[in-house]
Amino acid sequence: MSRGTGAAQANIDRMTDRKQHLDALAVSLLLACCAFWGFQQILIKTTVGEVPPLWQASLRFAGATALLWLWCVARGVKLFDPDGTLRGGLLAGSLFAGEFACIYLGLRDTTASRLTVFLYTSPFVVALLLPRFVRSETLRPVQWFGMSIAFAAVAAAFSEGFMGGSTPRQLRGDAFALTAGMLWGLTTLVIRASALSRASAEKTLFYQVAVTTVVAPLLSLALGETWSLHYSAYAWGSLALQTAIGAFASYLAWMWMLRHYPATRMSSFTFLTPVFALVLGVALLKEPLTLQLILALAAVAAGIVLVNRRPAAARA
Repeated sequence: MSRGTGAAQANIDRMTDRKQHLDALAVSLLLACCAFWGFQQILIKTTVGEVPPLWQASLRFAGATALLWLWCVARGVKLFDPDGTLRGGLLAGSLFAGEFACIYLGLRDTTASRLTVFLYTSPFVVALLLPRFVRSETLRPVQWFGMSIAFAAVAAAFSEGFMGGSTPRQLRGDAFALTAGMLWGLTTLVIRASALSRASAEKTLFYQVAVTTVVAPLLSLALGETWSLHYSAYAWGSLALQTAIGAFASYLAWMWMLRHYPATRMSSFTFLTPVFALVLGVALLKEPLTLQLILALAAVAAGIVLVNRRPAAARA
């Protein structure tokens, strides 16, 4: 990255009041988002037998786009004024849509546990690439160590899904999952290092949910999924939660935080999502509570602490 680019990014950081560390508000929002995203995995898992996956995604993101538009109208947030974000916004939207397509396609060929491990390589993509554009996002060795601990804990928690030999179909699903993780990381990179870094959280999210609203139904049709609106009350309740809290409120909070806090430190918190899913599976689906899960949760927490630990000079 050139000195000129670094100086320009520093000016943007000052204009957007960007913080160099996560404060109590950010940590609280991140914990709430990751807990719901873990719960959302259970919602999708218990609904996918009734509502096909990509059709489920189509309904979810169409609803989120409508909610976001109504929110912006009520708050006077301008979505269509020219501000130089169109190119970056369409790119971020395409990456976002591609991520979810790969997740759903991957689930056809591999297990949810294997997919989860490969999906959560995303924070490494952010940590490797983002510092090339934004120097303040560079991680210290101890932070890399913390991120590695958190990832290893997630892999250990889902290790049973790796037992036995891998079939060609399973490897194809793993490839989709790894691609989804890369696309997630690249979406964060585009948002943080492009003109979107100075756009409102609402506009940044609108690009992503709107593009996905167009792409998901096309993929659903291509895969031959059956469309219907005649579902059980549980399925509609699940879709309502996935839409209003998952694709609208939690993603809007995430976009707002990307505008004000370090993306590399935020990404480390996402390792909590699959562990929360396991914990909620124990609480809601009566799945067994194992020592492996307890140790994984403790290790993820330790890794996050290391990633977000300030240097001694900054604490003095």
